[in-house]
Amino acid sequence: MPGPPHFRRDLHFDILILGAGLAGASLAAALRRSPYRIGLVESRAPGPAPAGWDSRVYAVSPASQRFLQDLGAWRHLDAARLTPVYDMAIRGDGGGRLDFSAWDSGVDLLAWIAEADLMQRELWEGLRRQDNLTLLCPAQPQGLEVRRDAVLLRLTSGETLQAALAVGADGADSWLRAQAGLPADILGYGEMGVVANFECERPHRNTAFQWFRHDGVLAWLPLPGERISMVWSTPEAHAGKLLGLEAAALCRRVAEAGGQRLGALAPLTAAATFPLRMIRVPRIVAPRLALIGDAAHAIHPLSGHGINLGFADARELAGVLLSQAAGDCGDERLLRRYARARAEEVALLQWTTHGLQRLFRPSHPAVSLLRNLGLNLTDSLPVVRNMLVRYALG
Repeated sequence: MPGPPHFRRDLHFDILILGAGLAGASLAAALRRSPYRIGLVESRAPGPAPAGWDSRVYAVSPASQRFLQDLGAWRHLDAARLTPVYDMAIRGDGGGRLDFSAWDSGVDLLAWIAEADLMQRELWEGLRRQDNLTLLCPAQPQGLEVRRDAVLLRLTSGETLQAALAVGADGADSWLRAQAGLPADILGYGEMGVVANFECERPHRNTAFQWFRHDGVLAWLPLPGERISMVWSTPEAHAGKLLGLEAAALCRRVAEAGGQRLGALAPLTAAATFPLRMIRVPRIVAPRLALIGDAAHAIHPLSGHGINLGFADARELAGVLLSQAAGDCGDERLLRRYARARAEEVALLQWTTHGLQRLFRPSHPAVSLLRNLGLNLTDSLPVVRNMLVRYALG
């Protein structure tokens, strides 16, 4: 039987990771065979498993799935709660359409739909058994001091941790980023993401649906059986109206918005919301500091790539650190390799999703004609369409 997690046996580490979300936990797991002594600081441990389905689901790209498989986490996920996506149907607000097919693109699938809690719990269980890891949980950071040869992290408990490198994986409102003085350009969209799960009358056939509408972007992601998860990115006022609907009325509204594509809907989870914003961080590394996941960037969810960017950050930073395991892991020259490797993909996805969000906002009829024409043109060019699929696959 595995022993209990390692709590505060030593306050000196090579690497401190702040935040045990999906990005931070996967980075720690990716370093499991390294010689580094790792401390993982998290304010709270996972609570009891939620009953039913988690309303927070992610479209996990094949590249991210392979990463989780390499970590040993993927094979332990409950296969009955994972859904492969074989097709994607995108519709504009004026007759535009764009369809993606794994079969037409010569690939096995486009993505996996997985619950956030499912992945988080499996990664956490692996961390509890990791020999070179100390779980500092619950623990809350209070002060940060960066010296020439070390970083000191003071906890609210009064303890001071020392490491050669501190990694901020502590979310969009990153405490480490703020304490380190790394500026962030935050653009609020004035929108909320409304999420909920539903049972559907007709089978989804492993297809993800997305509608660019006058009131935002509506996405239906397939869940096992005849179930879907909804993400409706919509202006704040409309989000408030959706939250104010009773369950039956919300089901009717969501079904109507999707053109009754899957027939009548029945509620599985209550609706919840989260704010939508783009966060650009010009410098994601500094001496003895690095940022990953939402601490390093945030994008509009219409592309479904937010979590995949976080996994790619963890994979890249782990690779850089493993390549120099005998050196100083907090050397900024080393960390810049990670920053350069991640800059292009992050910038491309941020500005692409930002541009699409702006293009599909309610606007002049001429702009509506242009954006729907663009969808139809892309759909009519198989080479371009398949290139987009293969990029999304990683």
